[in-house]
Amino acid sequence: MDMNTLIWILFGGLFILSLIASKSVERKFKKYAKIPTTNNLRGCDVAAQMLQDNDIHNVTIREVNGTLTDHYNPTNRTLNLSHDVYHGTSVAAAAVAAHECGHAVQHATAYSWLRLRSTLVPAVNLSNRLTPWVLLVGVLLVQKFPQLLLVGIALFAITTLFAFVTLPVEINASRRALTWLDNRSITAPNTHGYAVSALRSAAYTYVIAALTSLVTLVYYIMVYLGGRD
Repeated sequence: MDMNTLIWILFGGLFILSLIASKSVERKFKKYAKIPTTNNLRGCDVAAQMLQDNDIHNVTIREVNGTLTDHYNPTNRTLNLSHDVYHGTSVAAAAVAAHECGHAVQHATAYSWLRLRSTLVPAVNLSNRLTPWVLLVGVLLVQKFPQLLLVGIALFAITTLFAFVTLPVEINASRRALTWLDNRSITAPNTHGYAVSALRSAAYTYVIAALTSLVTLVYYIMVYLGGRD
């Protein structure tokens, strides 16, 4: 089996895994959205309590549109929760809210991986705007002007690095969330496993995204090396 065939097999496998992981996240969150927490706290209340317990008082909790659009923005210190999470009293809502609070705790404690990720954001934003065009033209002109494709590879490498730096950030936020949910008895012994399952499934999507980015980077490197022959 040559390298090109292996790359396309990996692409296919990762694409299938991505679909499976995405469907798994949707299915689990839909299922766990029907399972109440021990005290019926809304997601926004869970977030407020976790922030307070970590002595964080400068983060604003907001409701945003969409489904699973929840995120923490370190730039303006806002915790953005989707409607179902903000108002939800389920294990799923509590898990998501606590996970996003985990990022706020990382920010407040200067967690090294989050700091690195934040440092990379401007470069990644620039890379996302330029990379598709540079790679497209670079592939077309690889025989005559391979240096352009090399520039595209360097830009895409920033995106790949960002994807891998994101992994410890997301995993650590989930660990913080699950520990707090358990210690605070937000989830009961018989329901805590659901929170673990939901956040673990979400983490898999980040792992697959990082691997896909790496395989894509290797593919363009092969195109570059082949164009020089």
